[in-house]
Amino acid sequence: MKVIVVGGGWSGCAAALSARTQGAEVHLIERTDMLLGTGLVGGIMRNNGRFTATEEIIAMGGGELFQLIDQNTLHQNIDFPGHHHASLYNVATMEPLVKRFLLQRGISIHLSTRIEEVEKEGEQIKAILGKRGEENIRFQGEGFIDATGTAGPPANCNKYGNGCAMCILRCPSFGGRISLTAKAGIVEKIGRKGNQIGAMSGSCKLFKESLSREIVGRLEKDGVAIIPVPPTVRSKAKLSMKACQQYALPEFEKNLILLDTGHAKLMVPFFPLEELRYIPGFENARYEDPYAGGLGNSIRYVGMAPRDDSLQVTGIKNLFCAGEKAGLLVGHTEAIVTGTLAGYNAVRQIRREKLLVLPTTLAVGDAIAYVRNQMETEEGLGYKYTFSGSIYFDRMQKKGLYSTDLKEVEKRVDQVGMMGIFST
Repeated sequence: MKVIVVGGGWSGCAAALSARTQGAEVHLIERTDMLLGTGLVGGIMRNNGRFTATEEIIAMGGGELFQLIDQNTLHQNIDFPGHHHASLYNVATMEPLVKRFLLQRGISIHLSTRIEEVEKEGEQIKAILGKRGEENIRFQGEGFIDATGTAGPPANCNKYGNGCAMCILRCPSFGGRISLTAKAGIVEKIGRKGNQIGAMSGSCKLFKESLSREIVGRLEKDGVAIIPVPPTVRSKAKLSMKACQQYALPEFEKNLILLDTGHAKLMVPFFPLEELRYIPGFENARYEDPYAGGLGNSIRYVGMAPRDDSLQVTGIKNLFCAGEKAGLLVGHTEAIVTGTLAGYNAVRQIRREKLLVLPTTLAVGDAIAYVRNQMETEEGLGYKYTFSGSIYFDRMQKKGLYSTDLKEVEKRVDQVGMMGIFST
């Protein structure tokens, strides 16, 4: 069995690991020189309902990446406005740990490798073609997973945002995102709300040492620093543009909320540098991601795969999707959850076994089904969904799916016969 995963973000890494655990030969293809994608500058885990989703997947036997993250956290069990019991991993050291872990598990990783074309045979993908530098490459497989995400290429950031802001995805250097789903001839879905196509990434990263010693001290001690913003430099418009609507709260308008992920994670899509340096403690502030974080950020959710609740892409029998490609799902936890299911089902499809659909009595199953259902409506395409806040976390709480009691979470997983299913 050979499974080809395109896209090396959190979802692609999870899909590769899951397929490998099921016994497949796995090739993970990433267009840049590092894994994790936006996870290279992310870092927030276990906040609100993400705690529940994480523990569900761990109980189901697919939690190795979550456990690796837990071992590399700078801060655990911290609170900030609207969010509780969050963990913050170290973005500076996470990627090498994940890469070594995947290699040790026998996954073949192909960095700086781009796909360009797809060979199809009926309703199945036979192979993908592309380039590694000047070398032509061809990967033939039985199962394929699209984890290419929805951010970029620069044309989308120019058309729907404020232009290329030089984010961690580094499209000018490695080329823009290419969708495996689109290359297979499938019409993708586009997130939109009114005149806004897609959504802007919801945070910037500041070079921590460019901030005042007092702010750095608070960050390193508590993991979070909340700095009041003078009324003259507040802007509600930035919050409305955010992909991460769970952070579009009044407190995030009235304050600069910083989280310590190695960098100082600033929870706004962008903030004009001249205005930022007007605020005490930020006189020497400098952006780390995106480098033009005073002007804008990357545009996401332009190009999602139509799919069912097993994460099989509609129209291609051996293609599955994960992460943002699987819909308007926001966050690393959501990426790992969908990647784990996609990798598992890619192998089941090769074996001609019944595909797994997670039960809606679990948060992970309910979220996958709910987001798919919402994306079939015009209104639903205007929202973003996450275990950590906004619309879906409200749903989790109303349905009684949110819990921080580990025994209760394990009991739910056991009741539906899913204990250890991803590891067997």
